[in-house]
Amino acid sequence: MELNLETLGQLPDGLGPTIDPRELTVGILHLGVGAFHRAHQAVYTEAAMAQDSATEWGICGVSERSCAVSQLLSQQDCLYSTVTVDAHASSVKVVGSLRKALFAQAQSEELLGAFADDAIKVVSLTVTEKGYRHNPSTMRLRQDDPEITMDLAGRPPVTVIGQLVRGLQARYAASGAPVSIVSCDNIPANSHALKALVEEFCSMLPADEADPLLCWIDNEVAFPSCMVDRIVAPASELHRDAAQAALGVRDRGVVACEPFKQWVIEDRFASKRPPWEHAGALMVDDVTPYETIKLRLLNGTHSSLAYLGALGGSTNIAEAVSLEPLAVYARRLMDEASASTVKVPCRFDFEAYKRSVLERFSNPALAHSTLQVAMDGTQKLPQRLLATIADLRAKGAEPLYTLLGVAAWMCFVWLAKDDKGRPLPLDDPLACTLRRATASARSARDVVRALLSLNEVFRPELTDDSWVADVLVDYVNRFTKSGSTVKELGHILSSL
Repeated sequence: MELNLETLGQLPDGLGPTIDPRELTVGILHLGVGAFHRAHQAVYTEAAMAQDSATEWGICGVSERSCAVSQLLSQQDCLYSTVTVDAHASSVKVVGSLRKALFAQAQSEELLGAFADDAIKVVSLTVTEKGYRHNPSTMRLRQDDPEITMDLAGRPPVTVIGQLVRGLQARYAASGAPVSIVSCDNIPANSHALKALVEEFCSMLPADEADPLLCWIDNEVAFPSCMVDRIVAPASELHRDAAQAALGVRDRGVVACEPFKQWVIEDRFASKRPPWEHAGALMVDDVTPYETIKLRLLNGTHSSLAYLGALGGSTNIAEAVSLEPLAVYARRLMDEASASTVKVPCRFDFEAYKRSVLERFSNPALAHSTLQVAMDGTQKLPQRLLATIADLRAKGAEPLYTLLGVAAWMCFVWLAKDDKGRPLPLDDPLACTLRRATASARSARDVVRALLSLNEVFRPELTDDSWVADVLVDYVNRFTKSGSTVKELGHILSSL
């Protein structure tokens, strides 16, 4: 038997949804219905509805890149389970807040119809950094992106920015009802940045389309930013088997996640919203302090461990952080990042936060792949590492540990293999640009010069900083000649 509405009544007590999915109406449209959304915002939304006896916040989830997820979810009446795991135990729970699943590229008319529906009060996104089709260093749309060009020309939109703008056009034409758009991706001031990209796309439309739409967006569409945090790893057969053993039915949509979860939301909505605070979300006036700490300490350390670990032959983050040089490095990196320009929230304990980050990374039950975390480096480095470097350099400091993470990324790009000679695939939207930039490199200095020249990634204050370049050359040279990334890291740490 498979998990669906018919088998819902057969689940053991306490493992089913906390609300009856059949009673829900859809009030949220979510773009990017991947594992993270299903383990995070969908869980919060269900708990909020249960606490508040609300039924109007069911979710329509949209799959962007593949029909597989939307088809699988539809076959299970949009039910799925979370398997929450740590080193000591696991728990299984079926989630019922997702009520409809679409595949954007095949169901464009239905998607635009959902945007136009007055019942939809919130549109949220988890499409990863590369889904925004922007240059992270400038926060503007990539002008040479052919998909953006074709969406502007009027085809059924494929890009997320195109879907948002065409969807907002449909809503404006239908009723003009207010709506809130919430980015849940790891981008600084994420929804504010998203608003700028939406407005940039609008400004490239003919004036008779753009002007009234931009005026309406300014008055009736809110873009509250938020910070999300939960480690979610690809579900394995072990996770699926654990779910089946607990539930008594087969769930092919299992998501695996850690116990920890956090959601901080800017409380600035255009109309009604779910009572997420009743599920533990923190509603604040300014997300920035929480976002900066998470991006620079947790995400920056995660990426650095991924590149160093992958170069050293570690297949997952837990394995990497179990190695003493990488654990020592992670702690020193967080110490350095917390010394940059960070406004600390009231009663925030930096030391406890750093300990919790290392404990979460050490969770062996998740086995979060180093290669998965290493994906899309050009989209992640600016906010995770480069912003810290820029802030510290502006204060006259020497961010030696943060630059180690950047050097590891440069080695990952250039060498394309680990210490044992195994290939390291370069999965990045700028992969072709990176390969061209480093193709003729013969030395560490060549590599550093070539990569620092990429204005899509590096801002001028770092590109023009000779001290930064010299440190990166030294690190890249040492890693490429050492034969053992982990041992060389230990040598570097002992000298700092």
